[in-house]
Amino acid sequence: MRTRLPPPASWTSALVAAAVGFGGTIALIVQAFGHMGASVGQIASAVTALCLGIAVAGASLSIRFRIPVVLAWSTPGAALLLTAPSMSWATACGAFLTAGLIAVAFGAVPALARLASSIPAAVASAMLAGVLLPFALDAFRQATFDPLLVLLLTAAFIVARQRAPLWSLLLVLGMGVAATLVRGRLGIRPPGDVFGSLTISAIHIDAGAALSLAVPLFVVTLVSQNLPGIAVLRLAGYSPKPTPLLVGTGLASVAMAPFGAHSINLAAITAALCTSPDADPDKAARWRVGLIYAALYLLLATFSPVLVRYFLALPQTTLAVLTGIALIPALTGALEAMMSSMENHDASILTFVVTASGLTLFGLGSAFWGVVAGVTAMAVARLLHRQPTDTETA
Repeated sequence: MRTRLPPPASWTSALVAAAVGFGGTIALIVQAFGHMGASVGQIASAVTALCLGIAVAGASLSIRFRIPVVLAWSTPGAALLLTAPSMSWATACGAFLTAGLIAVAFGAVPALARLASSIPAAVASAMLAGVLLPFALDAFRQATFDPLLVLLLTAAFIVARQRAPLWSLLLVLGMGVAATLVRGRLGIRPPGDVFGSLTISAIHIDAGAALSLAVPLFVVTLVSQNLPGIAVLRLAGYSPKPTPLLVGTGLASVAMAPFGAHSINLAAITAALCTSPDADPDKAARWRVGLIYAALYLLLATFSPVLVRYFLALPQTTLAVLTGIALIPALTGALEAMMSSMENHDASILTFVVTASGLTLFGLGSAFWGVVAGVTAMAVARLLHRQPTDTETA
């Protein structure tokens, strides 16, 4: 029996998903790794590792389960890196490795899964919103230095969100790069390789980095990427078992962490492109869209150093504006989720403001203290609610 080739829609769906997933947030990824102290070569290695992990793990899971498994890097996780306390690149890679191991344990050990799921969704969403808010604010602070750029990209974002929401971030990126080139503000590209290569980093496991970076990285990735990614597959009519998907992406993160990859996880928004009937009317054959998507990321891994060096040549103002606008959709979703539970409003707001404050205490970052504040407030509220009041006891 002759095997039917994927229809043209499968190729276009995968191409759009890869272009949006990579192009919409690559500026954030480059900026995040630079903030963590990575060199040009280490940033190129990290982006190569992310693309390679997405390609290999996504193709393997798609073939194994015959469903279109679409992977991505953690965009909220990258934003978290920009708020993390100062640490060496080796310590950061150690935290990435730890976060991957936690993800594997979460998927494989039921007791740990129950422990992780005990973190209230409202608090986790509030932590994510607190991580993202400073970058959205900083984007508009750049109007002090370049009002024309902020006005141009904000207008492009507003119009694109109404007319072509899926393409909005990619269009903003293209306009930002074009404006930089037209005005002659592109800096000198740092030297480096043309083709992607993996540079292994020293790994330093640090307890403080585990608490302030690895645990929050795991939580925001789980809440904002992996759980919505599973939901997307279910809405498309598939019935995936969460365990192999979470363990598979966790193992990919562990394998790529020594090369600088911070997190490999299920995609959510872009996954919807590859799992819908529009990608392939034949549900049983739609898993091949996952293979096409993986092949495109393999191509991105091959040429990632060139792309990284172009983004490193962009002015800091342009990077800040692109990063802030790119995070607005994620911030919107996090704010909506954190306010969805009426009984946890106070705990959610407390988590949000503590996280957004940028507090660093005892070497632990604000994301950790935000969760501590929110969970504590929730526990106290429930304890006092259970206790009878003076009127009731009289």
